[in-house]
Amino acid sequence: MSPEKQREIASKGGRAAHEKGTAHEWTADEARNAGRKGGQVSRGGRGRLVLPSEEPQAVTGLADITPPPAGVDSAE
Repeated sequence: MSPEKQREIASKGGRAAHEKGTAHEWTADEARNAGRKGGQVSRGGRGRLVLPSEEPQAVTGLADITPPPAGVDSAE
């Protein structure tokens, strides 16, 4: 089924539920809490996207990036 057809059917169902009086309408508090919860899940509450990682990344020390002292040949 095409996305347009799905949207049309869902729209009709939503209108019918409102006419019948059984549709859910968000209160300001419900909407605020739902938005906060979704933000914490997707961004960890820290303003950045948190992606699950399968294995933790190893942290390397500065020895890996520090250049050798002057006068020392690194190709020994």
